[in-house]
Amino acid sequence: MSAAPEKPAINPVRWQPPPVDPLPDYPLPELTLVPVPGHGPEDVVTDAQGGLWTGLTDGRIVRLGADGAVSVVADTGGRPLGMHVARDGRILVCDSHRGLLALEPSTGELTTLTSTVPVDGVGSASRGRPLRFCSNVTETQDGTIYFTESTSDYHYEWFRAAIMDARGTGGLYRLNSDGTVDTLAGGLYFANGLTVTADGSALVFAETQARRLSKYWLTGPQAGTVTPLAQHLPGMPDNICTGADGRIWVALVCPVNKPADWLAARPPVLRRVMWKLPAALQPQMPSEVWAVAFDPDSGGPVAGIHGRHPRFGQVTGLIERDGRLWLSTIGSDALAHCALPK
Repeated sequence: MSAAPEKPAINPVRWQPPPVDPLPDYPLPELTLVPVPGHGPEDVVTDAQGGLWTGLTDGRIVRLGADGAVSVVADTGGRPLGMHVARDGRILVCDSHRGLLALEPSTGELTTLTSTVPVDGVGSASRGRPLRFCSNVTETQDGTIYFTESTSDYHYEWFRAAIMDARGTGGLYRLNSDGTVDTLAGGLYFANGLTVTADGSALVFAETQARRLSKYWLTGPQAGTVTPLAQHLPGMPDNICTGADGRIWVALVCPVNKPADWLAARPPVLRRVMWKLPAALQPQMPSEVWAVAFDPDSGGPVAGIHGRHPRFGQVTGLIERDGRLWLSTIGSDALAHCALPK
């Protein structure tokens, strides 16, 4: 067994967390758990045949067929995170160690789309810096691929270090047909989930640490700009998806951590000391089942689920399929699904 990676030093800055606005108190419907052959199915997407895809902590990518059959299709050798089923049937995969990948479902062959991003904002990926924490990916109707990077400082294994740092080193990127990569938005606080609105007018992306959803406009008079959609969330948004009715579903991995917020606004030396302590003595992520749907225009909450389950929590991804809401997590060896809230 290989040795555990050395814990990195952190470089925190004083940061003022945003205020917190409450969300409606949604009930938790009955959950059905579906085991997967490994830990931490971080995201979940569905293909044209009704199959579900997810990636595990050990690098394996798994498909759950509509008939319930489970198969390991590939192994990235890294840590697969966000996924998207492309228009041509390939599975687009964000891997924290390998970058942005494309998986051929029939053969399991993996192709690297890019492992670097520009240093100066716009330019060729081949002349850029390494893509450190590729987080989520989506595609528009014209085949253009967009993706996020949570932080340029750490891999997934040390995502808590990025939160401790409180530095805006995340970004939103576009992969062009010629293989070059453009930076669309930088300085993001743990950029994460990414989806296209139902009308194709904008991308919606989540910033986990900033606790907000924003729109990057693709069309219209605001094209090329970022505007807020939902701010001051009481939980940490992770992966997101667009529902069949246009709602923007958001996985909230955990509530806002008040001790962590208190530390963020104090001298950075306190977080350096905290980071040196055992993980059990650091601010924790409670295990809750939480997902909320937002109106794509007003940003108002329109549906949701929230509660606790003895064997499932820390929701990091979600997708609709056949009238059910499927949930993924970093805290379990299973996916879960429930009736889709109206």
